[in-house]
Amino acid sequence: MIAERNSAASSIGANKTKRTAKVKVVTTIREMEIVIERWRGNRKKIGFVPTMGAFHEGHLSLIREARKTCDRVVASIFVNPLQFGPQEDQEAYPRDLKRDTRLAAQEKVDVLFVPAAKEMYPPDFTAQVKVGDQYIRTLCGKNRPEHFAGVTTVVTKLLNIIRPHKTFLGQKDYQQVLIIQRMVVDLNVGCEIVVLPTIRENDGLAKSSRNSYLSEEERRAAPAIYQALKLAEGMLQVGERNPKDMLEAVTKRLRTESLMDVEYVAAKNAYTLEDVNILAGRILVAIAVRLGKARLIDNIMVDVPSGS
Repeated sequence: MIAERNSAASSIGANKTKRTAKVKVVTTIREMEIVIERWRGNRKKIGFVPTMGAFHEGHLSLIREARKTCDRVVASIFVNPLQFGPQEDQEAYPRDLKRDTRLAAQEKVDVLFVPAAKEMYPPDFTAQVKVGDQYIRTLCGKNRPEHFAGVTTVVTKLLNIIRPHKTFLGQKDYQQVLIIQRMVVDLNVGCEIVVLPTIRENDGLAKSSRNSYLSEEERRAAPAIYQALKLAEGMLQVGERNPKDMLEAVTKRLRTESLMDVEYVAAKNAYTLEDVNILAGRILVAIAVRLGKARLIDNIMVDVPSGS
């Protein structure tokens, strides 16, 4: 979720903090802890939005909700090296700290936490946080076995540093959200996880930093992902209960786009991520595709009456 600070971050210079508009940029764990200790001592409710930067409307919607419901808001920017595989896009991941800082100021973020990789993972760092295989060996974890251990490790560190009362996440990364919720409960973290709807472009494409990788032709093809999800929703609403038939129809829709390489189309129990034999209860329909250089994911949740 959340890698080494980009070159823009180095412009912060030798000083550990810098004020840009009304945003305080903090780059060390110790200074972040000092800020949090002061806020908690003054009984302030802290909201936290963890990100990898390259802010878009999805991130900003989380920040706005945090601003509405909390006294203080921290957003973090950290492109976490532990969650990228050897062939993945860590170095290419979009970075624009100057723009992110400006947007954070506009949204009245109190602190932007921007640690370097060596700050989060010193040379003697060896710990790892994992949840059960039921959650991490399916969907996006099937072909990326170490990805979610990297996510849960960094999120655990961030929650221990920020000590928020509420952490705000988006539904687009639903598997990640479910894993973090499970981790927070199992480890008694004492933080409420608030999940907000996916923010979309006008044509339905889920907002994502990786959308910037798309060529014009790829961008025209990308809305097929949401169209395929809406096809699944429509089939469920008119009584389809066979997951095989639904998933075949969704996959067929995606493959009408010749540029799109389908990684998976899945229907799962939305609470456990288990496969379902009959489409009933709360169903997660999830898609992952590769489109040029971009790996894009999306999902919808549908409540299907049992016995209908």
